[in-house]
Amino acid sequence: MAETNSADAPVFQALLTPYRSLGTRGFAVLMGVLLFVWLTIGAVFLKLGAWPVFGFFGLDVLAIYIAFRLNYRAARVREEVRLSRTSLDIRKVPPSGKAEEYHFNPFWTRFRIDRHDEAGITDMAVEMRGKRVSLGSFLNPDDRESFATAFGKALATAKGP
Repeated sequence: MAETNSADAPVFQALLTPYRSLGTRGFAVLMGVLLFVWLTIGAVFLKLGAWPVFGFFGLDVLAIYIAFRLNYRAARVREEVRLSRTSLDIRKVPPSGKAEEYHFNPFWTRFRIDRHDEAGITDMAVEMRGKRVSLGSFLNPDDRESFATAFGKALATAKGP
């Protein structure tokens, strides 16, 4: 039985994903309501002989559907951060699914935060010897603050005695 090295045990792990306020059930309800409204109003205009309105209004519903599908595709992005006393591993997965992995030594790593007086944290990045990896660019301001605080403390703990 292999023994696990306590230095390799994670000090910090996080999965960063963008927040989306409308879930799949809400999307289905929204599209159902839009389709009902489109068919109801479209039927009135068809009856009045204004058939182009029916088609153009249908294009609006189609455009809303496409916009939401693109938004949900963009929401598949995620960043996985794992920190132990011996390594800092970052895995960035874009919507396409092709992951990029970065490995750092925590003792030589700096965690940089750019702040704006009104907006809060505008950028977070891990840097080491000219290599820079941005983190959580898709997070809302509260989540950025929360992550920065937790990750900063964990990195200090990993570097500590």
